[in-house]
Formats: sequence, structure tokens, C-alpha cells
Amino acid sequence: MSKQLEPYVDDVRAHYDLSDEFFGLFLDPSMTYSCAYFEHEDMTLEQAQMAKIDLALGKLDLQPGMTLLDIGCGWGALAKRAVEEYDVNVIGLTLSRNQYDQGRKVVAELSSTRVADIRLQGWEKFDEPVDRIVSIGAFEHFRRQRHSAFFAKCRSLLRPDGRMLLHTIVVSPPQPGSGAAGLTREDAHFLRFIVRDIFPGGQLTLAKMVKSKAAEAGFELRREQALGPHYARTLDEWAGRLVASREQAIALSSQATYEKYVEYLTGSSSRFEDSRIDVVQFTLTGKSDPMP
Repeated sequence: MSKQLEPYVDDVRAHYDLSDEFFGLFLDPSMTYSCAYFEHEDMTLEQAQMAKIDLALGKLDLQPGMTLLDIGCGWGALAKRAVEEYDVNVIGLTLSRNQYDQGRKVVAELSSTRVADIRLQGWEKFDEPVDRIVSIGAFEHFRRQRHSAFFAKCRSLLRPDGRMLLHTIVVSPPQPGSGAAGLTREDAHFLRFIVRDIFPGGQLTLAKMVKSKAAEAGFELRREQALGPHYARTLDEWAGRLVASREQAIALSSQATYEKYVEYLTGSSSRFEDSRIDVVQFTLTGKSDPMP
């Protein structure tokens, strides 16, 4: 099924190929564009982004010489860390031309005998066996109608004892009896704005649907870790940096683009803060894997 699918190239490039210089105004130096993990309160954004990468990689039980597939590899920060700290080979996939160009520069500077290969390719077209899979902040772009195909593809790529770490944003409905409010009309309007003006084609799903689709493909959920408050702080950090660089941001893009990004970052932060939206790391294994 997945072999007939074409990646959503235009949607991805509409966002991520805006300008590396623009994103560099608010991202940390590693250009990591996903929820950071403030393991300690006094961490800087850069330290928290590395802590998030280590949190994800640490759940995969990586062994020297393994091959790790990074689906949605961004500008290459995770690939670099995996090679340097875990002594593994990495294949990174991205649909963004800018990320591809920069990612290749990042891994080219590695002094390791391991292979770090950044490819301009979607998961739909990838067919090589791997030991581990990680995907951070990319699942939101795949659209719900492809979730079954995505998990089936990942299961087919992994060796029998393989493991996968999926880090993605999910809609977080209130628990019965909690008294918490669900998504409001204003939230729905905001999410439409995000899909229309920030992440074309993006779609969020429920955590229970992620687990259901993964199980259908033969995965077993071994751990589920929510990081919503960490994303609220990450977004606040990004928004503060962007506002502080207002004139540069407008010069690199436009007044309208700057204002849209400030609205996106601040509006998203408030929704992660009160748990109307969450971000979760799902650790998945084959059902026969006796993971401790």
C-alpha cells in the first residue's frame, strides 16, 4: 500500500523552507524545532533541546554499529548526537530542501567511521532494513489517512527485535470527571489558522488513535511520556526570541509572516499549558520483544 503513496513535499517545504535565517532567530543553535525537555529548571533552551534528544535516544536501547532511521530529521541535530554519543549509523529523511542541505553539512563535520546519511526522501519511498526508528515532530505532517500505512511501513523496516520512538503532538480531551474543558470554538479556529497559515496539511490526532494504529501494525506500547508543560516553555522561549528579533524577522520575511509566527507560538503555548493539546513520546517495540 505505502509504495503507491507520494510524500507531501509541497506542504512541508511551504513551512520549513521559509528561511533558515528566519528560524535561526528563535531556535537554539542546533536548530532543533520541536519540544525541548527541561529536565532541570535552570536549563537553557539549547541544553533542554539536547536533553530531549537524549531522552528519545535513551529509550531505544541503541548499541554500537546499529542503524537508526530518523524520519523527519530536521537540520541534523539528532543524527549528529546519535553518531557521536551512541556510535550508530544514521539515515535521516527530510522533505525540506533547506534542512537537507544544512543537515548534510552538519554530518559531514563528524569525525566518525559511522555512516550518517541525510536524504531528501519521504518514508513512503524508503525500503531498507534498520534496527531502530525515531521520529520527532514529523507525524503531524503525515495526515490521519496515512497513519496506518506509516506504522505498517515502520514495522516492515524494523528487524524483529527493533524499537521505535515516536514523538508527536496530540489532541488531549479532558478526562471524565476532571472538570477540565475540552477544545473550544476558539481552539478550533486557532487550529484552522495553524493548518492554513503555518503548517499546510498538518493534522493532529488523539493519543488513543496513535496507540491503536501502532497496535494494528504489530507494535506494542512500552512507554508513554507526556511533555506538554515542556512544550509550553519551549514555545515561550521561541516567542520571546522572535519578538526580540522583530526587525530582523520582518526583513527576512514580512510583517505579516512575523505576526503570524508570533500568534502561532504564543497561541500554541497557552494550549499546551492547560493541556488542551499535548506532546507525547511513544516507545514501541515488536510484540515479541522482551523489553525490560
